[in-house]
Amino acid sequence: MEEKVVLVDVNDNEIGLMGKQEAHEKAVLHRAISVIILNSNSEMLIQQRALHKYHSPGKWANASCTHPRKGEKPIDAANRRLEEEMGIKAELKKLFDFVYKAEFDNGLTEHEFDHVFLGFVENETIPNINTDEVCNYQWIKLDKLEQELKSNPEKYTPWFRIIMEKMFSLINTNELQLSNV
Repeated sequence: MEEKVVLVDVNDNEIGLMGKQEAHEKAVLHRAISVIILNSNSEMLIQQRALHKYHSPGKWANASCTHPRKGEKPIDAANRRLEEEMGIKAELKKLFDFVYKAEFDNGLTEHEFDHVFLGFVENETIPNINTDEVCNYQWIKLDKLEQELKSNPEKYTPWFRIIMEKMFSLINTNELQLSNV
């Protein structure tokens, strides 16, 4: 049975359901989550998407992401997917929301209302990746990641680039102090 996504308006009010493939073909706004994981060494966990993914194969992204199921709270979807993709658990806190639209070479479009969550793990945490979703991962210092995103933006997914731009802005304006989260 085809996975369905929750269609929403720009205020994240649910307006229906649609098959995931159809939603991406028609560029319909739908609910999504993204999870950012940091460790006690101030490194971020990033994943390289599996090479057979329907869009953005091989691109680097945040620790995990998904579409919440009908009736599933975004925080519950975030916890579920972090464990499914990376095999880890963390206490997650809401960071921010944003809407974006990105068109891909294969004719599909992501048009998402993305709920972004942040969690912390110990520096010894070793992910147990789900190879159906992820082909590689790395822990990367935030300053190095910021430079990488500027130098090689094409290596990263569109939503991850937006998330990191917003996150670095929050850090630079002291609205997000990672030592206190």
